[in-house]
Formats: sequence, C-alpha cells, structure tokens
Amino acid sequence: MTIKEVAETLERFAPLPLQESYDNAGLQIGLTEGEETSGVLLCLDVTERVIEEAVRKGCNLIVAHHPLLFRPLRHLTGATQVERCVALAVKHGVSIYAAHTNLDNAPGGVNFMMAERLGLLDTAFLQPIKGQAGGSGVIGRLPHPLPQQDFLQLVADTFRVKGLRHNGANSHPVSTVALCGGAGEFLLEEAIRQGADAFLTGEMGYHRYFGHEEELLIGVLGHYESEQFTIELLHRVLAEAHPSLRLVRTKVNTNPIILNSL
Repeated sequence: MTIKEVAETLERFAPLPLQESYDNAGLQIGLTEGEETSGVLLCLDVTERVIEEAVRKGCNLIVAHHPLLFRPLRHLTGATQVERCVALAVKHGVSIYAAHTNLDNAPGGVNFMMAERLGLLDTAFLQPIKGQAGGSGVIGRLPHPLPQQDFLQLVADTFRVKGLRHNGANSHPVSTVALCGGAGEFLLEEAIRQGADAFLTGEMGYHRYFGHEEELLIGVLGHYESEQFTIELLHRVLAEAHPSLRLVRTKVNTNPIILNSL
C-alpha cells in the first residue's frame, strides 16, 4: 500500500475542495510517488510524542485531523514545536497527512460522527455548501425529547467530559439538536434560525453566550473533546477501503488543555 493510495482514499471521502479557504489540509510532509507505507498512525494533533510513537510502532505515515503546518513556516531552527516536529518527521522518514475542515465538511464526516454518537436521527447538514455535496455542522433530532439536564448528562457521558459549559436556557425539552465540532460558534445563528432546541460545539467566545436564554440551550464541550471520535472515523474510512492496511490509533492524549478539580 502506498502513501499515495492512502491519500487518495481519504480524499475520495473528504475531497480537498471541501476545506475552508484558510485551511491547509492534505499531504504536509513526505513523498507520495511509489512510497510504500509500513503502517498508519491516526491522531488528532501532531506532536513530538506522536511522531516518536509512530517511529516506535513502525508507522511511516501519520494521518492527523489538525494540520501540523497551518501557518507558513519561515525557518527551521527548532525554536517552536512545529519546527521541531517537522525536523523530527523528516529525520525519521515519517510522512504527515492532515484531513481537517474537508473532513468536517464531508458527508458522514466529523460532525456526522458526533451526531451518530449522540444517537441523532434524520441528520442533515446545518449549513450546506451551495453546489457541492458538503456543508458545515449537522442538525438532527433525538429519538425522544429530553429535559435539558438529562440532555446535558447524555452529552457529558457520550463525550466523557468532566465539565460542560452551558448557558442558562429556558425549561423547554430538547428534541432538535444542532452541532459542530471544534470552533463552531459561527453556526449559532443558523441553529437558532432552524429552530434547534440545543446547539453543541467545541469552543465559543464568552460574549456569544449572552441573549439566547429563551431561544436554545448552548453546550460547549471543549475542542479536543468534541473531535475525539475523529480518530475512529479515520480508522473506519481507511479500514473499509484497505482491510490489510496496518492502522494504529495513537495512545497519546494531545489535548493541551487540562481540566482539574482543585
């Protein structure tokens, strides 16, 4: 199995044109022509520990959700984590591929995975992309309406979070749910427009919580927590297409934010 074939499989599921204009998805480090893969390490973020894990486990390809090279790299002196990661990957011959907002925006992508875990039915893109089979966020309905506190507990249990930020909403039960993994606050108004009872995302600015108490329940999970099942999604896409491909899920928790009960 070549790295090119792995990349082509990922891009059939999540075409690169679906990525946002600011993004940098695709092959970031390495060669594709004729380069065979000894194994694929799946992760959310590329760190030095993740690259070391790939080397230790005999994987010469890392497939990540978040791009390592997101902003232009102007020098390679080892001064930043990104620079150190690039140097380490090149040293050990590890290629790096990122499936980011194209995977968010793909049918059956990251947001549909979140919806699947919550058991949502009749799911659809919250904000479809005109002229393309893709879109931002997902909207669907619960099998049965839930009181808000029960819904928050469902979310906490599903995503294994210690705490959940939410607004002080009305007492209406939750039936229709809109969601977006990662930084999805840009979809809040669309969720309200479509009559969602609750909106879930990974992170949201302080001032965005104000003024929606009578419109819907807002729940914020944490960026990493909202996208944690992306590794499972990547595994599913590649395993279905290439049953013999050696796939390894990272054991490194790359979440840089620590929630501590002091």
